[in-house]
Amino acid sequence: MRAGTDVLGIDACGRLGWVGIRLTDGAYAGSLVAASLGTLIERAGAVRAIAVDMPLGLVERGPRAADLAARALLGARRSSVFLIAPRPAWQESDYAAAARRCRELTGSGLSRQAWALAPRLLEARACWLADERIHEVHPEVSFRALAGGVPPAYAKKTWRGQNLRRALLTGAGVVLPDELGEADRVPVDDVLDAAAAAWSAHRIALGTAGRIPAEPESDAQGRCIEILY
Repeated sequence: MRAGTDVLGIDACGRLGWVGIRLTDGAYAGSLVAASLGTLIERAGAVRAIAVDMPLGLVERGPRAADLAARALLGARRSSVFLIAPRPAWQESDYAAAARRCRELTGSGLSRQAWALAPRLLEARACWLADERIHEVHPEVSFRALAGGVPPAYAKKTWRGQNLRRALLTGAGVVLPDELGEADRVPVDDVLDAAAAAWSAHRIALGTAGRIPAEPESDAQGRCIEILY
């Protein structure tokens, strides 16, 4: 293992904004919470890789291949992966217009739950386009990898689901303490998702991360549309 490998995993956490879990050499090294993603990243300082649980790369029409591949891998947990609308839909100013544009470009509508991601998605995308350390991850894909290729048997908001995910992280050396500091006030599932993102960020930094799909599409800005884990 390469010494001094500092990375950051990030998840959105409701009204609090964003939660980050920092790892050093694959071990827990602290938590951060900020209303702005840019602020959280700035506070993290010189980390080598940043993994964010949010769609970042966008296609111009049709579904993203990364989402279809992730859903195929996750089995019973497939509903945790939204089919992300093409880029033009996210440029619309309201849900009705975005849903119409999505249907024009994909043949399917846009759920209100997916549209609710718009402010965070656009915020994260802007950071991604400005900082090549940032990569897209999906916690359920990361937990599947942590479990040896088996999707979690229990949903992340359940007692058994949360205990399972914390145990998987612990088994990989990401031991979350009972007192997290800034993240003490963050919902448990968001902390666990950020920690899974951090585990993936460590693999990204070491060059050992997996990716889906095997042959990623390209965003209009030239960056790969992929989910790393």
